Amino acid sequence: MARPDFSEITSAKEFNQWYWLKQELVDICKRSGIPSTGRKFELRDRIAFALENPGKPLEVVQKRKTVSKFNWSKAELGLKTIITDNVSFGPNFRNFMKSRIGTKFSCHGDFMHWVRKNEGKTLEDAIAIWHELEDRKKSPDFKRTIAKNNMLAQYVRDFLADNPNETLKNALHFWNLKKKLPTPTGFITYQRTDLELS
Repeated sequence: MARPDFSEITSAKEFNQWYWLKQELVDICKRSGIPSTGRKFELRDRIAFALENPGKPLEVVQKRKTVSKFNWSKAELGLKTIITDNVSFGPNFRNFMKSRIGTKFSCHGDFMHWVRKNEGKTLEDAIAIWHELEDRKKSPDFKRTIAKNNMLAQYVRDFLADNPNETLKNALHFWNLKKKLPTPTGFITYQRTDLELS
């Protein structure tokens, strides 16, 4: 069963059975006169609401306005630079961190989450936390948390854990097959029976 074109979908339940790329959701929102900015699951919720409540707009929760005018992309950063509410992880930030930590620096989700939640701390504090977070990797039981909306990464991790002799290429092959199928929630999760897909 192939995913129907959005124009053929008549209910939120039917819509939510399918996997949609974010760009597809943005396009649907634009064509339907629905606000098209935000995270993928916010867009899904708006579209589902519109299908169930024609003509009634879902109220869009406004992001908290930033107070700081600090320009993270152009400012000269230092160890005593204070983390502000508008922190940006662009090239200027990453290059500063690499200059202090080395080329092994990566801006992973756990680190970005800590930085966003610690307004008022310094970049020196952030560097110390980055090292603490990296030290966790030494534990044989360590697995970085994968955000719920990153279904592909979770699928690949689960696939390879269940099939240690398989390749990333095969994990992606089965992901691509599975995402074309309907699910009760629209979430794609690995199941051993996926190996029977063709």
